Amino acid sequence: MGDHVHVRLSQGLSVSEEGELVEYSRCRCGATWTKVFDTDGGEPEDPSRS
Repeated sequence: MGDHVHVRLSQGLSVSEEGELVEYSRCRCGATWTKVFDTDGGEPEDPSRS
């Protein structure tokens, strides 16, 4: 049998009380991940500017 490769499937996003963006992912095997992005008080990106 071959090695298992985790495939991260997005389960959603949220914003913590500290203002961090939190991404939730899982694999079909049951493994889960939580990744936290520090917003560092930066300005929002403007998608109309290139």
